[in-house]
Amino acid sequence: MIELRTPRLVLRRPRLDDLAAFYSVMSNPLAMRYWSTLPHSSIEVTRPWLERMIDRLASGGEDFAIEFEGRVIGDVGAGRLPEFGFMVHPDYWGRGIATEASRAFIDHAFDARSVDQLTADVDPRNTASLRVLGKLGFTVTGTARHTFLLGDEWCDSVYLSLPRPPRVLHG
Repeated sequence: MIELRTPRLVLRRPRLDDLAAFYSVMSNPLAMRYWSTLPHSSIEVTRPWLERMIDRLASGGEDFAIEFEGRVIGDVGAGRLPEFGFMVHPDYWGRGIATEASRAFIDHAFDARSVDQLTADVDPRNTASLRVLGKLGFTVTGTARHTFLLGDEWCDSVYLSLPRPPRVLHG
């Protein structure tokens, strides 16, 4: 099983026994503010979400649970390459965890998969995620208004892209 390590984090494939940890994130209104669904109302809403994430691995998905100090605090990856995303529990915001996890994933994705780029779709009000993506080298490729309805609120999108870095040939 693939496991990625950084100085502070372990990125590993999600498992069914991560259900309570993911529910803690997915039920948090702050974490879900700019996500594509409303906060999960019960753990039974999170269960099929987690099962789909695990199932996507068999069809080429690249999802990783983020472990910090032995606890799952979010996820990073691409359920469908080249679409990239991350989510971290608000208790851990502001510590550079999203950036650290994302850098590890991006290195893995470009080393292990034949993708020419990674893409992201972000609500323009989500300035923290846009800042992380900017640090990672993503650039804006477009915008769109009213891309999805979340509850009774229309949300917009900013589209970003990170091209595969040029390969350095040694010889």
